[in-house]
Amino acid sequence: MSLQTTLDYRPAARAGLIIDWTPYLVGIGIGVLSWVVFLVVNNPLGITTALSQVSGAVATPVLGAEAVASNSYWARNLFSLDYGTLFLVGTLAGGFGSAVLAGSFRFEQVPTVWAERFGPSPLKRYAAAFLGGIIAMYGARLANGCTSGNGISGGLQLALSGWIFLAVMFATGTATAFAMFRTAR
Repeated sequence: MSLQTTLDYRPAARAGLIIDWTPYLVGIGIGVLSWVVFLVVNNPLGITTALSQVSGAVATPVLGAEAVASNSYWARNLFSLDYGTLFLVGTLAGGFGSAVLAGSFRFEQVPTVWAERFGPSPLKRYAAAFLGGIIAMYGARLANGCTSGNGISGGLQLALSGWIFLAVMFATGTATAFAMFRTAR
């Protein structure tokens, strides 16, 4: 069986451990997590700074320590095993674990909704995902925070910037979804 087809990984389903991750349960979990993070490390939720720090650490063997140290951005965001790095690793592990517990984890090169709209090419899918990731990361660093930092933490603190960010994020996400996935009538 190739990766072109969907491979389901459902040991949790076979064991009867399916969990329904409703938006209410997830929202409560994110709210509680945000409180705990504020209490323990006195920082808001955020992941892009840690991702930038990790990218600097990964770039060091490729570009050299001097090149990374001379980069003004990486010089301000040196790699460290701090709460942000743990949050980054925890986000990946938590996403994997929740997908397994929900019985929905699968390897999928080209999702069905993408293939119906743009064709079955894995190369096109990966190129679009990579470009989207670059744009999202650039925007997050330009805004000095990502969805979790600006939206969730800012919204929980009742910061006007957080609420504006959330409104713009939902509006542009909705517009993008309509532009990319609308069907001809």
